[in-house]
This record gives sequence, structure tokens and C-alpha cells, in this order.
Amino acid sequence: MVNRRQLYNECVGILKKYANPDAEFDTLCIFQDIFNEKNPLFKPMEAVTEKDEKIIREYIRKRSEGYPLQYILGKWEFYGYDFRISPDVLIPRPDTEVLIENVLSICRREGMTSPVIYDLCSGSGCIAVTLKKEIPSADVYAVEISKKAVGIIKENASLNNADITIINSDVRNPELIKNLENIDIIVCNPPYLTQEDMDTLQKEVTFEPELALFGGADGLDFYREITEKWKKCLRNGGYLCYEFGYDQHEDVKDILVKNKFDNISLSRDLAGIVRTVTAQKI
Repeated sequence: MVNRRQLYNECVGILKKYANPDAEFDTLCIFQDIFNEKNPLFKPMEAVTEKDEKIIREYIRKRSEGYPLQYILGKWEFYGYDFRISPDVLIPRPDTEVLIENVLSICRREGMTSPVIYDLCSGSGCIAVTLKKEIPSADVYAVEISKKAVGIIKENASLNNADITIINSDVRNPELIKNLENIDIIVCNPPYLTQEDMDTLQKEVTFEPELALFGGADGLDFYREITEKWKKCLRNGGYLCYEFGYDQHEDVKDILVKNKFDNISLSRDLAGIVRTVTAQKI
């Protein structure tokens, strides 16, 4: 019977063989999940049961084939909160935490203690749930077109005890927004990959839902439609906050300018890439 250290070393070796740059981290995460221990290697000589070994080897096989670690584990952390993840939703990324910081900064600066916030293209609900946790008195709505993703949002809201309103609808549907008004903040991380991006996706990204990735030929379809259609739903002085892809900031800024938004501010992510924008309806 193999012990933890032996199995760990073997698994790391397998992932390195397939050029995984995070072989040690990925293997440790899998061990933490299976053994339900933060430091599973503190017991290096402990024997691994046949059942656990079989599961670990299966996880490592999937990971060696490029299947995302987050989908293997079925969960991931975002802004310090735990979220249920499946191939039906986009994987939460640290870059998106900048979007959370943008919204929190607006609320502090404007003195908004009970804002009405709409999270469009909500996906896993990580943005909506996090904002509700960080601003408990906020009235938060999550809008998502995918029924399967809506199921994940419900799970994540329950998991984090976040009382949000979930709407299963297309954000581009005129019927959805015709009676909406006086929203304080609209936040959105829409699909923004171009056709060229889709044709050259990294292996891991191919496992994520195309519905959450493809933003039209130039990647900007959702920014054009959401900005034009949803601006009337914002109160005067309200804010629209977007995340976007690499080198899309000038194009997104131009869309906001054409729709007469003001006080446009760009922010960088942890890698120094311009990643988000906030704009005010004046």
C-alpha cells in the first residue's frame, strides 16, 4: 500500500511529464480535497486507502489531460469565499476581484450603504454573492441566461448565506429591462473573447462554457448592447462597471463615451493589465 509522500511524488511527476507548471500546487490541492486536511503531507508515511488512491489517480489523469483543477475539485475560492463550480459556469479568477474592489470603492466614496446592484451575465454568481456578503444591506440581483448556471448561483447563494435575487433571463432581452429604473450600480463580466481568441484557446479554457466566453467577432457585442440598453435603468449618478479582456480597454471606453457616460476610470489587475472600468451616468 502506497503512503501519502510516495503517491504525492508520483502524481507531481506525472503532471510535470505533461508540462504542468503548477504540478506541486495542483497535486496538493487534490490531496487537500481528498483527505479534507489543510496540510495532508504532515503525515507523509500514512497509508493511502485503495479507494482514495483510485480517486486521486483519476483526478491526476484528468488534470494531465488539461481538465481544469477547479472543475475537478468542484469548488474554488473567490474573494475569500467558497464557491461551487462546474463546467456549466466560468471559473472565477483573481482578476475579477478587481471588479469587486471597484464597486466597494464606489459605495464608500458615494456613501451608498444600501445600493441596488445588478450583476449581469452572473455565471457562478461569485460577483453577486460576494457583493452581498461585503455590503449586507445591498439589494443584489443576479441575471443569468443559462438554467444550469442559475442552479449553481442558487447553490452558491445558499452556501454563503447570501440573500440575493436570481433572474433567469438574457440580459439583452428588452422585456427584462423595460420596467427597470433607479439602479445604483450595474456590474458585468460579460463574454469578451473574439473569434480569433476562440480559434486559439488554451487547452484548459476549451472546457469552459462557450456561452460565457464568446463575445462576437471583435469580442465587444455585449458591451455595445448592455451599455445602450441598460443605461436607462441606471439612476442619474449611477455607475456601470465592466471587466474586459487584454487590450480591450480603449474600445470599451469608446463605447461608454458614445453612450454619454462620464467619470470613466480604468483599473489594472494584479498582473498590471488594464482589466476593469467604472463609468457614471450623469
